[in-house]
Amino acid sequence: MMYWDSSAILPLLVGERDSERRRGQLAEDPLVVTWWGTKVECASALGRLCGEDVIDGQTLREILDDLETLARGWIEVQATEKLRQRALRLLRVHALRVADALQLASALIASDETPDALPFACGDRRLVEAAEREGFRSPG
Repeated sequence: MMYWDSSAILPLLVGERDSERRRGQLAEDPLVVTWWGTKVECASALGRLCGEDVIDGQTLREILDDLETLARGWIEVQATEKLRQRALRLLRVHALRVADALQLASALIASDETPDALPFACGDRRLVEAAEREGFRSPG
C-alpha cells in the first residue's frame, strides 16, 4: 500500500517524464490510498492541459474516464474534522499550499500517524520535502 498525491497520479493518465516509473510502482503495488479531493485535483490539472491545447477535448474525455476507472479502485481518506486539524498544523510548520497540506494530512491519517509505514508517492518537490520532514519516505 502506498499513498498517492495527485501529482503522482497524473503521470498514470498522461504522458509525462515520470509516467513509466509511476506505472511500474502501480503494477508492483496496486493498492492506492489518496485524499478525497484527489480526483478533483486531477480533473483540474487535466482541464488546464485541455485549455492549453496540450490535449484535445476527446482525449480529455477519455482520460477522465481512465481517472474514474482508477478512482473506483483506490482508498480515499475522507474530509473530516481530524483531517482539517492535521492540515492546519501542517500549514503552520511547512510552506505548503492548501491542497498539499490536505494531501499530507490525509497521508498522516492513512498511516495512522506512523508515516514511516506508508510510502508517499509525489511529484512535487516542496511537498516531498515536507512529507520527509514528517517522517514519510518516497517509494523506490
